[in-house]
Amino acid sequence: MANTYNVTEFIFLGLSPNQEVQRVCFVIFLLLYVAIVLGNSLIVLTVMTSRSLGSPMYFFLSYLSFVEICYSSTIAPKLISDLLAERKTISWWGCMTQLFFMHFFGGIEMFVLTVMAYDRYVAICKPLNYTTIMNQQVCMVLVGMAWVGGFVHSFSQILLIFQLPFCGPNVIDHYFCDVLPVIQLACSDTFFIGLLIVANGGTLSVISFVVLLVSYVVILLHLRTRSSEGRRKALSTCGSHITVVVLFFAPCVFIYLRPSTTLPADKMVAVFYTVITPLLNPVIYSLRNAEVKKSMKRLWMRTRKLDDK
Repeated sequence: MANTYNVTEFIFLGLSPNQEVQRVCFVIFLLLYVAIVLGNSLIVLTVMTSRSLGSPMYFFLSYLSFVEICYSSTIAPKLISDLLAERKTISWWGCMTQLFFMHFFGGIEMFVLTVMAYDRYVAICKPLNYTTIMNQQVCMVLVGMAWVGGFVHSFSQILLIFQLPFCGPNVIDHYFCDVLPVIQLACSDTFFIGLLIVANGGTLSVISFVVLLVSYVVILLHLRTRSSEGRRKALSTCGSHITVVVLFFAPCVFIYLRPSTTLPADKMVAVFYTVITPLLNPVIYSLRNAEVKKSMKRLWMRTRKLDDK
């Protein structure tokens, strides 16, 4: 295993070597992370406490929000603390742990987004059979499959890295541990391992993205037979889903569907899918969904009444 070699820790170069820029970034990313946790937690709490949000769509939305919190929490706290540190280090096992859970929750998010597209397909294209097809048991199985899929994806990534020897250098030109920056530090030829990583991460991203796009194209074609009001409601819901899908998958495809090389733009692209997308998820779904906004208002009113008592 790689840990039998003399590399026991890695050093991050971070987002910028400029101390002033780092201090500004500390404030910005701290606020963004707090907003991610609060915004997504609000969606989870709203769905859990509102009877009007009992449909499978909102069940999957609450799971997506929970996964977003977990996903960003594997990276953002370390990033934020490192912005105030002179020496940004992480142990070898800490790096492997961060890498595993980032791909674990990222894989789950991919599969949950795919499940949400299937849910919209059934709701719009087969409305009479919707409650039968998307019953509670099916929803739980689909979520369970998403967790299993995320684990298989992440475990296969980490298994590939464990085959590599690390004997120096140990400086990662990034702000977190990811497969491509890490394997570049290996002391052996990583061409074949790089291809396997692309086949795992990049191909998974592309296939999921294509399946999602095809699903929504089928849905949009089916909407031509609906009334104008029905089309408007369906397009509003699907529009939110498509926006989240594009924001998440486009950067992932850019990062993981290419040979094992890193580019200067990778850090900024990574900020997008590790911080910005989890932040936009609650904004997009709450602002574009009238039922979610109503439920949030009712939750706020109940909270105010309890405070007054």
